[in-house]
Amino acid sequence: MAMHNPPHPGAFIQEVYLAPNGISCRELAFKLGVAASTLNRVLNEGSGVSPEMALRLSKALGRSPESWLTMQDNYDLWQAKKTVDLNKVHKIEFKHA
Repeated sequence: MAMHNPPHPGAFIQEVYLAPNGISCRELAFKLGVAASTLNRVLNEGSGVSPEMALRLSKALGRSPESWLTMQDNYDLWQAKKTVDLNKVHKIEFKHA
């Protein structure tokens, strides 16, 4: 089932982990072993969660790497559905598939 307006993983991290626990971007970046600027781009929704970042988030925050990637995919697909024009795309009828 498709989620309605799923959150970006960066917003989720801020709301669930950072803000309630008083953890800064720099502190989490240090724990993840990445530059603060790299994490900041994710937290501010300027970058998505890569497979490498998903592995780091999984170890530091919990949840499976797959769940972090699924969250990113759900967000990306929701955004694409709002902007991609499919009017010129036509279904192909296959004889064998």
